[in-house]
Amino acid sequence: MSAIEIPYQFIAIEGNIGAGKTTLASILRNRLNAELILEQFSDNPFLPAFYQNPDRHAFSVELFFMAERHKQFQEQFASRSLFTNQIISDYIFDKTLLFAHNNLEEEEFRLFQRLFNVLKSNFPEPDILIFLYRDVEHLLANIAKRNRDFEKKISPEYLLKIQQAYLDYFKTVNTFPIILIDVEDLDFQNDELFLKKIMQRLQRTYAPGLHRLK
Repeated sequence: MSAIEIPYQFIAIEGNIGAGKTTLASILRNRLNAELILEQFSDNPFLPAFYQNPDRHAFSVELFFMAERHKQFQEQFASRSLFTNQIISDYIFDKTLLFAHNNLEEEEFRLFQRLFNVLKSNFPEPDILIFLYRDVEHLLANIAKRNRDFEKKISPEYLLKIQQAYLDYFKTVNTFPIILIDVEDLDFQNDELFLKKIMQRLQRTYAPGLHRLK
């Protein structure tokens, strides 16, 4: 455990594509000496085809993501009755349903949701969720900067839909706190002041629901 007193055992970092969630999760892992769960999105063999033809490949890409996330969470949580170390993840399992609802046709989504509900039942919710908010212009700039071939077809409209799906979801959460931080164009990887403020935020307690910070 870190010498810094953090009242949360399971910390999730979320954000739209290109928000910087993996970067922040990795930094916090090092500072807190925590265990780390990183989504292995590049292992999804259907992802390049999905961005080329979303309608044809949406169900395959979402089913693969759900199976991989379930495998990761199961390995991390299934054998634990009590946490022995803090855990930081760069996604929440509910992300699976948010993206599927956005990408699947109605009939496909109903089937997908039934399977999701079965798989999710064994996993804990995060003790706190940090959501990194950037507008679409800055998301696209970050996506272009990392220059992944399969992401070059991502449109502003798609990012807006994902952004709105998260915001709608946050309105329904009443069991854990969500800290939405508007990071704009900040490159926080090398911004010690920002990271210090994040650590200070994590030392506080919050009521369940959404808290928006600048």
